[in-house]
Amino acid sequence: MTATTVRIDVPGNHLMVGLLGQHDELLRLVEHAFPDASVLVRGNEITVEGDSAEQVGRVFSALVTMVQSGQALEPAGVLRSIDMVKADERPGEVFRTEILRPGRSSAVRPKSAGQKRYVDAIAGNVITFGLGPAGTGKSWLAVAMAVRALQAKEVDRIILTRPAVEAGERLGFLPGDLMAKVDPYLRPLYDALHDMVGTDGAARLLERNSVEVAPLAFMRGRTLNSSFIILDEAQNTTPEQMKMFLTRIGFGSRAVVTGDVTQVDVADGRSGLAGLEPMLGDIDGIGFVHLNSRDVVRHRIVADIVDAYERAQST
Repeated sequence: MTATTVRIDVPGNHLMVGLLGQHDELLRLVEHAFPDASVLVRGNEITVEGDSAEQVGRVFSALVTMVQSGQALEPAGVLRSIDMVKADERPGEVFRTEILRPGRSSAVRPKSAGQKRYVDAIAGNVITFGLGPAGTGKSWLAVAMAVRALQAKEVDRIILTRPAVEAGERLGFLPGDLMAKVDPYLRPLYDALHDMVGTDGAARLLERNSVEVAPLAFMRGRTLNSSFIILDEAQNTTPEQMKMFLTRIGFGSRAVVTGDVTQVDVADGRSGLAGLEPMLGDIDGIGFVHLNSRDVVRHRIVADIVDAYERAQST
């Protein structure tokens, strides 16, 4: 790249602290990521010079979009913006996408380009497979899209399900009746629902049967019409269970299937998620989205751990 100069006019001095961070903490992150660029801030004007000036300008333009919309910048979000720009993606488009605004809480938005592809696929398909490692927001974003569809009256109910399979554990050893036994397995879906509508809102939806939470075995023999169905941890289904689930989809329904094929806990290793994309990928209305370490929104060390495992498995 040839050296160039880029100027960003921030619309208002009041945005500068949120944009640059306390003691210029966020500015330092950008400077560290692009050592061949020089950044000068005067008032509400940012001037960038150097070989990476255009990339730095795109980073700041995306961050300005965020602070203008009322989003509070944090180091993790700035680093994700930098990663997206370096991958020639458009963080501004990602951060402008609003899925849901739960009450007085901040809006639920995708936080990476992969997550935006995921929510776009859910909106545009009957069945969407979200595949990727832990921390990529597969379940959380699926629940957000489900709540949005329910609030928009696109569906009559939400069904949250997952196979009751975990590493080294058996349901029979857990106390209580069947629902008490499966509750720990479904807890991540409960938690996501509570994030979207609050504890009281989740309780009301459950009482009205607008939200049903059940183990996968309860799906057999049913036809699920006008429903938004989420099958979580699908790598722990058997091929027979996966076929059973996919053939439950009725009229006016939408389904999201999430899973990580690197974390299969099925006793014989026969995962119902493996090998589906070559078989179903050409069917109209079915989408597959692969998320990776760049879409991890937990602590940055989680992305590093995911990368380390992938390197180890590829050798």
